[in-house]
Amino acid sequence: MNKKGQAEKAVNQAEEKAAETVAEPQAGSPEQAGNYLAELLSQAENAYTMYRQAQKEVANGYKKQEQQLEKEYREAEKRASEALDRALDRARKAREQAEQQAEEEFRGALARAEETYQKSAAEAMKAHKTATEQAWKKCMDAREDAWSIFQGEKVAR
Repeated sequence: MNKKGQAEKAVNQAEEKAAETVAEPQAGSPEQAGNYLAELLSQAENAYTMYRQAQKEVANGYKKQEQQLEKEYREAEKRASEALDRALDRARKAREQAEQQAEEEFRGALARAEETYQKSAAEAMKAHKTATEQAWKKCMDAREDAWSIFQGEKVAR
C-alpha cells in the first residue's frame, strides 16, 4: 500500500475511534477522559503528519515523472536532430554528386562542341582552299585563253 493510502487509513481509523468514544460514554475520571482525548489528538496529528508526508511523496513522484518525461523529450529531440543531420548530409552528398555529374557532362559537351567546331572549320578551310584553287585555275585558264586569242593562236568562242 502506498503512503497516501496509509495516511488515509490512519485518518479513517482515528475518526472511527473518535466516533466510538463519543458514542460510548467512558466510565472513569475526567482525567482518564482527558488522556483518552489527548491520545486521539495525538493519533490525529500523526495521521495528519503521515498525510502531509504522503502528499510530499506524491509531489516528489510527479516531479520525478516530469524529470523523466523531460529527459525522454531531450533524448527524442537529440535523435531527431541526429536524423536531420544525417538526412541533410545525404542531401548535400547527392547534390554534390549531381553537380559533379553535370560538370562532367558539360565538359563532355564542350569537348564535343570543340571537336565539331574543329571539323567544321577544317572542312570550311578545305572548301575555301578548293574554291580559291578552282577560281585561280579558271582565272589562269581564262588568262591563257585570252593571250592565246590575243596572239592569234586560238579563236574566241
